[in-house]
Amino acid sequence: MPRAGLAPATVVAAGAALADEVGLAHLTMNLLARRIGVRPPSLYKHVESLQSLYRGIALQGKRELREALTRATAGQTGGTAVHAFAAAYRRWVLEHPGRYAATVRAPAAHDEEDRRSSEEGLRVLLDVLADFPLHDGHAIHATRTLRSALHGFASLESAGGFGLAEDVDRSFRFLVDTLVTVLQTDRPDRGGPA
Repeated sequence: MPRAGLAPATVVAAGAALADEVGLAHLTMNLLARRIGVRPPSLYKHVESLQSLYRGIALQGKRELREALTRATAGQTGGTAVHAFAAAYRRWVLEHPGRYAATVRAPAAHDEEDRRSSEEGLRVLLDVLADFPLHDGHAIHATRTLRSALHGFASLESAGGFGLAEDVDRSFRFLVDTLVTVLQTDRPDRGGPA
């Protein structure tokens, strides 16, 4: 019989917290079982496999990140909205590196719940970009560019990749300012962002 109070959502939440501590790649069912205080076979009454645990962490992470980005950008427009989005994204990644790692992959083709969750997150970014002169498919190029830049910066920072003496916050502002400048100057006649 499953332990009282233990449910799939509880197991996923504990897995997400543990992934943040040890890294998603180091999260195992044995480690999670010890954290929760159960034997490893007991976890399989709540999650089917390690992959289903990763999927649950990804869904939780996407929801949490979307909520943080939505709060940060509420009422913001233009470059101010991009800066608010970027700051919230960076902060969330640094606070939740394990669950962030679970959110990076695109959803599997057959996973409608994950696809919907990803689309809801994309909608936040598209709303942030709505004030910029992005034409045709340039909004998608802009979302990929912004996401890639923020992912790269936050991932490097999280891994301790910035060892030079210059202030990392100033470097981040420079990155976002550069992106905003490109977004503000996009025109159909110049072919969009590179």
